[in-house]
Amino acid sequence: MNRRDDADLPWLAERERPGPVLRKGAGMTPLAWFDPRGRALGSFAFALNRITALGLVLYLYLHLGVLSLLLRGEDAWGDFLRLATTGAFLGLDVLLLFGLLFHGLNGIRVTLVGSGVVPERQRALFWAFTVVGVLALTAGAVRIVGGG
Repeated sequence: MNRRDDADLPWLAERERPGPVLRKGAGMTPLAWFDPRGRALGSFAFALNRITALGLVLYLYLHLGVLSLLLRGEDAWGDFLRLATTGAFLGLDVLLLFGLLFHGLNGIRVTLVGSGVVPERQRALFWAFTVVGVLALTAGAVRIVGGG
């Protein structure tokens, strides 16, 4: 097997260079966009924010499709409601709640840090919003799954 020199792959040498962020260069897969390995906590939060954004957009389209069932009448809607109250769908509702909470709370953190209000408190804000998010997620999950 032939081994290439770093000179043959300049983007590899750039990626390996030390710096505040693991560099992604030409030749990387699109999935590298979501790869938080070797990055700071803020980069991990940013990658997860991207994933939750894609999930929320997908949910929006699914939600609009489900609402179109209303056009088919009461029977179609009743059939959907029987399906939507199963354990699997309630679990997806909890996942949706996680996505909403993480995306929203992380967006507030990014706004506060990016606007210069508390630029030196990024890590503290992340953990504070994580605690708030876990508490809200737990309360929401109990309410969703418990039916109360």
